[in-house]
Amino acid sequence: MNSGAFPAPPQAAAGGDLVKDASLPTFAADVIEPSMQVPVIVDFWAPWCGPCKTLGPLIEKVVRAANGKVRLVKVNIDEPQNQPLAQQLRIQSIPAVYAFYKGQPVDGFVGALPESQLKQFVERLLGDKLAPDPVEQFLEHGHAALEDSDFEVALQAFDAVLQQEPENPVALAGQAKALIGLNEFDEAEATLARATGDGAKHQDIQAARTALTLARETSGAAGQVGEFEAKVAADPKDKQARLDYAAALVGANKREEAVEQLLTLFKQDKKWNDEAAKKQLLKLFEAWGFADPVAVEGRKRLSTIMFS
Repeated sequence: MNSGAFPAPPQAAAGGDLVKDASLPTFAADVIEPSMQVPVIVDFWAPWCGPCKTLGPLIEKVVRAANGKVRLVKVNIDEPQNQPLAQQLRIQSIPAVYAFYKGQPVDGFVGALPESQLKQFVERLLGDKLAPDPVEQFLEHGHAALEDSDFEVALQAFDAVLQQEPENPVALAGQAKALIGLNEFDEAEATLARATGDGAKHQDIQAARTALTLARETSGAAGQVGEFEAKVAADPKDKQARLDYAAALVGANKREEAVEQLLTLFKQDKKWNDEAAKKQLLKLFEAWGFADPVAVEGRKRLSTIMFS
């Protein structure tokens, strides 16, 4: 389908009208008629569809963030009365999303998209950027502060998110990492304990737990960097000294140097001490996050060594 840019509506739709369920008998009133004024996104779904359950809340969030410039209509194709509509639009897989404007389908996609791509889809319809989500802004600010080791600022940013969404796992993990940076390990542990249910399984929470374990293991060694460096220099084949040196470097937040020492150790003897070097590297990569540049480069180099 070809997408186009559409004008904002003369008046924002009432909050209750932004998202609604529809069926074949109400399709004209719920989709075609409103689309004469604003784009109407139609989400075709079914209760048994796992990706539909992922997409539904995200697309609702993005539509509500548009503040009335676009509407969302949800159609359950599992209901017999709606199946002719699905056939008419040639829907063969769900979730399937169509955008209507001026009574015609103008854009669409199949499958569950991440929130960032959903925003791009809506922005493409509107020909305009959506207003930034305050929660996302605070999360970005918090993560940027973490990267700069500005832990107090990071704490404030994540706390602003948690005031609005007390169980937000990304904010809880970020706050815990900021507390780890401040050597407040018990407070970090208490923060992570606030993540419950599915939130406790979130990858950011898991990464923060690993980071806390690492911090507790290596914080005492941070002051021994020089000592272990000298041991390795005196005997480059001293594997335990090199492992201890890497731990001290982690404690001193010298991440690239720590990865270098562990990769060197892994090259020397991949199986030594039950693959201690590999296990420590993987623990570091998880704690730092999959997008961290040092972790990304370290994973590439580890993979090269493993398969060489």
